Amino acid sequence: MTRRHWHGGRFRVFHAALAVILPLAGMSPGVAGDTVLRIYDWKTGAVYAEAPVRADSRLFFGWIHSLEKIPWNEYFHVDEKNRLILDAITFPAFGAGIPENKGKVCYVKDGLIHMEEIGQVFGELHWLNSHTATRDIVLDGALVARGSELPQHARLRLVIEKK
Repeated sequence: MTRRHWHGGRFRVFHAALAVILPLAGMSPGVAGDTVLRIYDWKTGAVYAEAPVRADSRLFFGWIHSLEKIPWNEYFHVDEKNRLILDAITFPAFGAGIPENKGKVCYVKDGLIHMEEIGQVFGELHWLNSHTATRDIVLDGALVARGSELPQHARLRLVIEKK
């Protein structure tokens, strides 16, 4: 959180109290209990998947790089404005279209290149779905959708919004 030192630490204490109280009431700071992640057909507006979401929810989006044919993993969190913040990416090798220096931290561990502390903001995600390229979309540890279960070659959008 960028304002954690606001008013000499009082915001941090207030936010910590909300983090304890609001989940008990079925809410989270910044995102009401009626907020969802939805996967839409970009053209028709049909909804293919929906899951409840809150501020600080974690999203995993896995896919296969179209040229290099390697797994690419993206890790996001949801902020209090219902935006997706790209925190990290992991992949096994460099190749065409793969950044060499995204984020503030880069290292290799367990055969994967990790780029972290990216902080890139997305209002929504768009992709052309492929049964073989789009892998799993996971929210807070629960599977939301698999590429193989979504329409083949459909342009899709993933959005965080009110019900």
